[in-house]
Amino acid sequence: MANSQVSHPDAQAIAGELLSTYENGQMVSILPSGRPGFDLNLAYDVEAALKHSREVAGHRAVGRKVGYANKAMWRVLKLETLVWAHMYEDTVHYSENNSAALAFPRRRSLKIEPEIVFGLKRAINSASLDATAALESTEWLALGFEIIDCPFPEWKFQPSDFVASFGLHAALVIGERTQVQSDMISTFVDQLARFKVRMSRNGEFIEEGSGRNSLRSPALCLAELGAAIVRRFPNEPLSAGEIISSGTLTAGHATDKGDIWTADVEGLPLPPLTLRLT
Repeated sequence: MANSQVSHPDAQAIAGELLSTYENGQMVSILPSGRPGFDLNLAYDVEAALKHSREVAGHRAVGRKVGYANKAMWRVLKLETLVWAHMYEDTVHYSENNSAALAFPRRRSLKIEPEIVFGLKRAINSASLDATAALESTEWLALGFEIIDCPFPEWKFQPSDFVASFGLHAALVIGERTQVQSDMISTFVDQLARFKVRMSRNGEFIEEGSGRNSLRSPALCLAELGAAIVRRFPNEPLSAGEIISSGTLTAGHATDKGDIWTADVEGLPLPPLTLRLT
C-alpha cells in the first residue's frame, strides 16, 4: 500500500504528539482542529505521517475504515464526502467460529459499532462507481465489530480531528467471510440496502440497525470511499487485498471490560458474531 506524501511542515510534529497519546492511552488536551489552519488537508498529512511511523515500527497497513457515512452529517459539518483512516495488521482480527475476545489495556473511552467489512480482490480507481461495480472489485464480505476509542474529552471533535487520530480506530473483529461470486452480485446489491442487524449486550437487546445507515448501503459506501480517495489521492486508490470497514450500522455504544456483544443479521447470509471484552 502506497505511502501518502507528508507535505505540511507541522504534520510530523502533530503526528508525533498524537502517536504518543495513542501508545500511552492518554487523552488529547488540545484538539488538532484547535490549531490555526488545521483542516482536512493537514489532517490527511498527519494521517500519512502516522501511517509511516506505524509501518516503520513494523505494523503494516492492511486497509481503511470509514467515518461519517451519513450524508445528513455532511451538511452539518460542511463535508463534501466521507472521511477515512488506515487500519493495521495488529488492530484487525479474525474471529474463530464467529467469536472473539479482546483486551484493551490502554483504553480511554471505548465504543462498539457493527459494520459490514469488505475484502478487495482488485483496485478501485474510478470516481464514478455504483454498488454493482464496487462489489465486482470485492472478494468477500463479512459482519464485523469495530471498536473505537476516543482521545478527545466528551467525544467532542471535528472530522479533521477524527482523520488525524487514527479515525478513532482501536480494533476491528471480522466474522465469517462470505465469498462474493459474480452470479450473486445483483442479490447482494439488493440485500445490502435492506438487511437489518440487531445488537445485544450481555444477552439484552440494545438496538436494531440497517444497511441503509451506511450511505443507504455498505456497497454504496465502498463505492463512495473509492471515489473520495481517487479524488484526493489519485495515485493511492484502494488496492487489491485491502480490508474496508464500511461505516457503522447503528449508533456507537459505550463498552468496557466484561461486556459480551452479539450482532445478529437478518437479510444477509452472515452468521451472528460475538465479541467479549476482557
